[in-house]
Amino acid sequence: MLSGSLWRLAAALALAVAVSATTRAAAAVVDRSFHRDFNAVWGSRNARFLEEGRVVELALDERTGSRLQSKDRYLFGRFDLDIRLVAGESAGTITSFYICTGGARHDEVDFEFLGNVSGEPYLLHTNIFSDGKGEREQQFMLWFDPTADFHTYSILWNPLNIILYIDGTPIRVFKNNEAYGVPFPTRQPVHVFASIWNAEEWATQGGRVKTNWSEAPFVAAYRRFNASSACVWRGDGATTRCGGDHLPSSASSWMTQKLDWWSWMTLNWVRMNYLAYDYCDDRRRYPHGFPTECIIPIGRI
Repeated sequence: MLSGSLWRLAAALALAVAVSATTRAAAAVVDRSFHRDFNAVWGSRNARFLEEGRVVELALDERTGSRLQSKDRYLFGRFDLDIRLVAGESAGTITSFYICTGGARHDEVDFEFLGNVSGEPYLLHTNIFSDGKGEREQQFMLWFDPTADFHTYSILWNPLNIILYIDGTPIRVFKNNEAYGVPFPTRQPVHVFASIWNAEEWATQGGRVKTNWSEAPFVAAYRRFNASSACVWRGDGATTRCGGDHLPSSASSWMTQKLDWWSWMTLNWVRMNYLAYDYCDDRRRYPHGFPTECIIPIGRI
């Protein structure tokens, strides 16, 4: 058993390794136009494409927000997106990156960044829906200023688990526990979405702080969407060759990727220092017992 100081040192080393790997991977990403991968499906006039489409700014004003939707649908994949959040006053706003199937029994995985008053930190709200059931919220404080520069947010979704990353650091894992009766997304293809919208009724301090429209427009920037390791859905149960299949096995292992020991160490470091809310710890919400996935030992962490 590691002592507390050794545990913290190991976790810090794991974090450094993860960030270094992500920096190298980001440098290898070839910027491509958002026009190639996305359509503006809501608030198109508030979507501003820059640098020949390699960067897009989504704005929220009193009339509308904006949302991008991927042209392709995917059944499993790793999705990376660089985001720079709204600077300064952002109370009431939500900037998001998520995958979703749509429909009443939809599957969905969310990154939602809850805005705040100037000088106060953002809160990252994550949620996972499977077969129409959500309410699996985990919230995190961020250990950096997400408005000062771009950071990479990633969703890894394969038949074994869903893992959320920030700059290569794992922050959340949701395992496939269908054997225990917990639905897991395996059958419905998803679109990828990026959006900004007004959610003043709940986004900031439980809705106590409303959107200050005198500060509008609120602008978030996106770049470097990467779905090169993903399976594109073509309908009728058929997919194209999944991204990464032409690469050496070490590079195409995303389909079977799970957290290794170092990654578990890093995940636990994030949880110990930056986890603000976990539905699996909310006894007031679940006075008669937690959801099944919360009480399966390997299902939580």
